[in-house]
Amino acid sequence: MVIAKTFLAWTVVPSLAYAALTVDSNAGRNIMEQSRRLDQNNNVDYSFVGNFKLKFQGCHHVQQWNDNVDEENDVKIKTKRLVRFRLCPADQCSDEKLAGCTSKYGDYVVDMNTFVANYFEALQNQKESDCEYGREVCENRCDNDEDCEEECYDELSMAYCLEDEDAQENGFQVNNYLECAEAPFQSNNGYAYYIGPFCAQQGGQVQLGLFSDDTCTTHVEDGDDTFYENMGYQLPYGDDTLISLNCLDCGQTNENGYTETSETCSNLYTFSGKCETRMSVDYPNESSCDYIEGIKIIREDGVIRTSSVRKSKAAAVAIGMFMTLSILMAGYVFYLRTKLSRAQINLAASSAPLT
Repeated sequence: MVIAKTFLAWTVVPSLAYAALTVDSNAGRNIMEQSRRLDQNNNVDYSFVGNFKLKFQGCHHVQQWNDNVDEENDVKIKTKRLVRFRLCPADQCSDEKLAGCTSKYGDYVVDMNTFVANYFEALQNQKESDCEYGREVCENRCDNDEDCEEECYDELSMAYCLEDEDAQENGFQVNNYLECAEAPFQSNNGYAYYIGPFCAQQGGQVQLGLFSDDTCTTHVEDGDDTFYENMGYQLPYGDDTLISLNCLDCGQTNENGYTETSETCSNLYTFSGKCETRMSVDYPNESSCDYIEGIKIIREDGVIRTSSVRKSKAAAVAIGMFMTLSILMAGYVFYLRTKLSRAQINLAASSAPLT
């Protein structure tokens, strides 16, 4: 699948020249809550969001204490998963570019369960028309050849259409597992399994996986095989992403012909931490900029981009001086060694016997 070959990942990159909040700190985790309360208390008008398109940027996980520990075997440190997304001007958002856009945008971070539930619902409506188009193209091209159809859907970046068809045929309700939920089978020892979304492909995809705990923190070894052995079919979205890298339109036309913000984008905007420094709006919300800057993205070439890290001029000057002194010292040592060698040669020549 085209999307599967595109890698993004988030990682916390320590830097002496950067002093922002870390994503797993208590203060950092509270930023989004404060941002939401601020917006709600001020009755912020979100209608402008309808002029933008949403672009998934990647997902990341942090570890935090599990407050719902009941039994000794419960997971004490659970995985908290987050999604970062960008709102791009509707006429600038690019499906092909990983960043989506490079100007007049806002960056946001939100709990992955919130993102997946809202995004997947909106995507289902768009999928119906997309998959109908894909079905017509691939049926005409492949003449019922399953391998050909799979390649065809991959080329169209619509592998999710086949995933949906397989899930429906097998009675698997994807909507039931957009948050961590108990699987319809147990282990040989009678322990429950759980299915839920997680960050895959270095954070560039959100897939469904099989877990051994109710927080979907601990992956079951050979989980795909375990699911197949119990259910008789492959786990839907076990290899393909739930979330598309295509831009999702936040505007929808109402019955009066005016553009209004979709419920999906309104919900995600409400519950997200925000950094709108580059957005052309009257009152940009910058309450989560430090939090978001603490997360670095690995682009498709696998290189960690640290453009958001504030460079230290003092550190740069110190490094430059150190390198200059090292070069000068090396030159001086070379000069001394050369001078000493010449002195030894002259001494040897003067002490040689005359013939």
